[in-house]
Amino acid sequence: MFKNKRLWRNILFGFIWLVSLSGLVVLMSFIEVKKSATVCKDVQIIIPGNQFFIDKQEVDNILGLNGTSLKGLRISNINIQALENKLRKNPFVESATVYVDMDGVLMVEISQRQPMLRIVNRYDRDFYVDQHGLKIPLSDNFTAKVLVANGYIDEGFANRVDTLMTPMARNLFKTADFIRRDSLWSAQIAQLYVNEKQEIELIPRVGNQRILLGNADSLEVKFRNLLAFYKQAIPQVGWVAYKAINIKYTNQVIGIKNDNLKHDTAAVNNAVKPDSLLKAAVDTTKKATTTTTSTNKVKN
Repeated sequence: MFKNKRLWRNILFGFIWLVSLSGLVVLMSFIEVKKSATVCKDVQIIIPGNQFFIDKQEVDNILGLNGTSLKGLRISNINIQALENKLRKNPFVESATVYVDMDGVLMVEISQRQPMLRIVNRYDRDFYVDQHGLKIPLSDNFTAKVLVANGYIDEGFANRVDTLMTPMARNLFKTADFIRRDSLWSAQIAQLYVNEKQEIELIPRVGNQRILLGNADSLEVKFRNLLAFYKQAIPQVGWVAYKAINIKYTNQVIGIKNDNLKHDTAAVNNAVKPDSLLKAAVDTTKKATTTTTSTNKVKN
């Protein structure tokens, strides 16, 4: 008796699942039939963010089908995958999704590449590097406000999305990424320069010093040393006392004075709390900004 009840219960459950599955198939078929008969009523383009390397008009041109607007076409006659592929071929598009909502509106969602560095190589060819370390061309529609690196840079560019090839370009990307993530240094560092010795120099917004970084190793330590120097040395002698600041060594900061170019080695106290240093450096930068109006520029 117990076995019969269990058998009938299993049959009942199986029947319910079969009916549910059949209903789902019918519903999906109905939706597909309705979708195939639906006409594209409108095209809505969504481009989030505040950088517009590619605008809605350009997207609309890419979406054109043989020169004809997509509006009024049957959804079944629109190749969604082909439209996505067209959009992704644009060097400024990181990802693209195209779909149709229930009202027959073609939705186009685009994610743009986010530049974080502009490189001007030694051949006067310039290009952006995005947040993934990929080279992308400049845009006629928009100029990104990002760090600029120039000087003796050998990294080439073939006017297409590509990876960084040289160690120096990767060092510049790593340095720019570090600066971008820190609100203090992103406000203080205006430019990167690669000198004849293939060393990276930082060009500050406040102060006339060359800051010799060297390479992109131990960036956190080097910038912490620089912050300590700003706190301990600059308030005593002023922003114009040093011609250059060498932070390429992780255990010391070397300040080269303007007057007699003597080397004044400032020991760095690694035990100082970063938060207190940050506050002191920000306060010092604010005070200096009120008296310094010129911005350093690097000459090739």
